Amino acid sequence: MTQFEYEDNSLTWVIGGAQGSGVDSAANIYARACAQAGLHVYGNREYYSNIKGEHSYFTVRVSDEPIHSHVDLIDFLVSFDAETVFVHTQEVKKGGAIIYDSDLVETSLHEVPTIDEYAVGRISTMLETSERPLSVRGMLEYAKEKNIKIYGIPYFSLLKQFAEQIGDHALSKVTRTVNVMALSASMAVLNFDQRILSDCIRYVFRAKPKIAENNVLAANFVFEHVKQQFGSEPFRLMLKCKQPMENTILVQGNQSSALGKLVAGCRFQTYYPITPASDDSEFLESNQILEQTNGEEGSILVVQTEDEIAAITMAIGGALTGARSATATSGPGFSLMVEALGWAGINEVPLVISLYQRAGPATGLPTRHEQGDLLFAIHAGHGEFPRIVFSSGDIQESFYDTIKAFNFAEKYQMPVIHLLDKAIANSVTTCQNFDQHRIKIDRGQIVDKLPISRQGGDEKYLRFKIDKNPISPRAVLGTQNGIFWNTGDEHTEEGHITEDPYNRVNMMNKRMSKLKVALEEIPNEDKAIVYGSLEDQNTLSILSWGSTKGSIVDAVERLNKEGDKVRFIQLRLLHPFPSDLLETMIHGSKILVDIEMNYSSQLASLIQQYMKRKIDYSVVKFNGRPMSSSEIYNAIKHIITGNAPRRQVLEYGT
Repeated sequence: MTQFEYEDNSLTWVIGGAQGSGVDSAANIYARACAQAGLHVYGNREYYSNIKGEHSYFTVRVSDEPIHSHVDLIDFLVSFDAETVFVHTQEVKKGGAIIYDSDLVETSLHEVPTIDEYAVGRISTMLETSERPLSVRGMLEYAKEKNIKIYGIPYFSLLKQFAEQIGDHALSKVTRTVNVMALSASMAVLNFDQRILSDCIRYVFRAKPKIAENNVLAANFVFEHVKQQFGSEPFRLMLKCKQPMENTILVQGNQSSALGKLVAGCRFQTYYPITPASDDSEFLESNQILEQTNGEEGSILVVQTEDEIAAITMAIGGALTGARSATATSGPGFSLMVEALGWAGINEVPLVISLYQRAGPATGLPTRHEQGDLLFAIHAGHGEFPRIVFSSGDIQESFYDTIKAFNFAEKYQMPVIHLLDKAIANSVTTCQNFDQHRIKIDRGQIVDKLPISRQGGDEKYLRFKIDKNPISPRAVLGTQNGIFWNTGDEHTEEGHITEDPYNRVNMMNKRMSKLKVALEEIPNEDKAIVYGSLEDQNTLSILSWGSTKGSIVDAVERLNKEGDKVRFIQLRLLHPFPSDLLETMIHGSKILVDIEMNYSSQLASLIQQYMKRKIDYSVVKFNGRPMSSSEIYNAIKHIITGNAPRRQVLEYGT
């Protein structure tokens, strides 16, 4: 289909290299420097599922205005290996720029063993069709024809000169600075403030002051080289530095939910290592000692278990003692947790599960993105038991939503599955400071002390008491006189095993009716949010959930500026499903469009199930790469112009 022009005032910068060569460090320095210079930042990281050697790249988009997503095309490509040039050059805009290693110009496509054979085929076809050599030189010739500026940097020669300058002739040491050299070369072309760059290098390497200073010296050395070599050829875009924005912080996605857990009072987290969820637990491990409001020190216990079964059962045990407890995992690990999830359900245990989705099934694409676990999270387990499924759309939401997840778990005494994903975990963005006034802690009906139990009397503690209110007062293990039983079987009000049919009906009604209570009490803004006016009639309404939010928000803003009537409804509470609220939000919508990162449009099936209304158009993506705002903009434009099929599959990605 025809591609519509998606114009914006941002700059997209991409750095690539072999995994383990410092791509992430360079990108984090760049993102921090841009934020320090008063710019809005959104970045996302892509990498293979090996430790070292395969291609890794980091996209960072910056703008004077708030941004929430990435776009497809690149303004500035920074490389220090041949693979980055081969893989990404076709994505660079006309008039863009490429920094490359001038010593690698004659490197053949077939000399780079880490490029996937399918990518080799695509690149070969492009070069052969235009009768260019299958080498870096061929890619650069292609770039020049697109009016892309190319900047050759002789890294090895510069490294030798730099080693001599600092008096360290061990090239193996100074070679480690090549990533920062590549970064600095791009900053010189972009006319960035050298002082801010140096400060940010020192911050990122603050744990190793000597290494930090070596990197600052290397960055300055290359910065001056580029200014002397290419100073008369200014790039079309410059990074104009301003004062840092007030009340704004730069946050990584693998930190935000973990920070929410610390603030929520989570004091026990378990995990078995799995991508991309492990970063959550590792951040908590690095910040286990906490300063309390009274000045004393507290702590959170983080346990790496032998497997995911042990992780969830230990977390359940922690919750039974009254500690706010959680476990973090991804799809394959969650699969192993399902039996214990049912145990938590029948015993009404307040447990939080942070489910970081990735592409499946089985091992699938272990370091790539997907939203394929929605229906699994809602229906996981045999039989029926209540759980809340709650989804965050971005880094800032994931912080506040984590706190809410613990509140929901304890208030309604059931497991809460907090849906996050790889796109959120591996992104970085500027956002407003986390506001303590928005934070509320609700621990539900906890009983501190109980009277002495009298056998057969009214004062006997009934943990699973059947009453008008299906949520029973909860005594944690160790509460005086709070004697009760937990089993995996159906039970009486005290917890004793029973198979009585009347008791079974009463207990099922008690547990399942808590979902109705939760649906009535959870605030509307935690169920769904509308971006755009509810007053406009005959609009096109986009429905989605999770990390597609940022790309949709940016695309909708662009569409509305162009005069298209589009609103976006972000579903946040996905189980129990907020049918009544959603009905008011889609009222007057001429066209409903579902956008999701999965094959089968799982949210659309829920809408049809609960609302008896079919989606008009479906836009899906499942190639492991997150949706960009430019992709969504194009998909909606095709729907508006009447040139779209009922199901569009987005395929852009490297």
